[in-house]
Amino acid sequence: MKRINLALQGGGAHGAFTWGVLCRLLHEEDIEIAAISGTSAGALNAAALKSGWVAGGREGAIENLDWLWEQIGAVTDPMFTPWIGAIGSTAEAWAKAMKYSPVYSAFDMTTRMFSPYVYGPAMQNPLERIVSQFHYDAVCAKGGPALHICATNVRSGKIRVFTGDEIMPKVIMASACLPSLFQAVEFEDPQTGKVEAFWDGGYTGNPALYPLFSNTLPDDLIVVNINPLYREDLPIDSQSIENRINEISFNSSLLRELRAIAFVKRLLAEGAIKKGTMKDVLVHMIADDDLMNALNVATKSIPTPVILARLKEAGEAAADRFLKTHKKDLGKRSTVDLAAMFS
Repeated sequence: MKRINLALQGGGAHGAFTWGVLCRLLHEEDIEIAAISGTSAGALNAAALKSGWVAGGREGAIENLDWLWEQIGAVTDPMFTPWIGAIGSTAEAWAKAMKYSPVYSAFDMTTRMFSPYVYGPAMQNPLERIVSQFHYDAVCAKGGPALHICATNVRSGKIRVFTGDEIMPKVIMASACLPSLFQAVEFEDPQTGKVEAFWDGGYTGNPALYPLFSNTLPDDLIVVNINPLYREDLPIDSQSIENRINEISFNSSLLRELRAIAFVKRLLAEGAIKKGTMKDVLVHMIADDDLMNALNVATKSIPTPVILARLKEAGEAAADRFLKTHKKDLGKRSTVDLAAMFS
């Protein structure tokens, strides 16, 4: 049995890519998911997987992930999914059409000009209806993968990682709270006993890797990356510029932790620190930057069945490629060249 940890990024509706990755990994009977750290859409995927796993094992996890994305807007009926998948290759055309549609333009302009506090309770996060339906006795259960959910404390600017019994609907809402769209999520933090305000965890940990460094957890860490690290085309319109700023800021915390891992690995390799003193993390990554470069902020903000189907299909394919190429490397070596990444 190969044991792994998962780090699931946030990225709005593009989290459907992670849905596909997880479904493919769950079909591998000899891979066990020991722990998950998730932010925003990654937190939703993580909680759905954990809840389903506790209730019904691998099949229960897959069914619960399907239910989650059906609530968000995906078509999961087997009578229709082949048709949806058949037009999924037009994702780039759909992305361009959505970006320049009058509806999205009006939405984008409104969020730039007005604070979410202007609308009061009228601007309710649509995810609230979904996360309130999770079975939190299962989400917080000791069985199944250990679960860590990341949010950003608004006042301190520090990361807050919730785990175990701390996880509740408002925690997941906080992890996915974009401050340009929704009011900060406020609740009593069990760690401080004070009412704290939280925004999206992507600003400080997308996702946090350090909870996965425990000696009780496996060495292998698979990052499911949905914010492209590199874009060839220079963004020149306001939407593209804002989207790239968002991608860079949401990747910065991940890159910072990966750089720390690379530093420790170098010290271990050089014998500067004794083996066993610090964890020698084996880093892997599943991503599809070509697809993510073809999509945009509109497809991230507004879920549509075609885009969600294309993303899920791409996630399954990316995970399948990873398994065929690198499954044998699990437990033995990293498959991400960290030295090259930071050179």
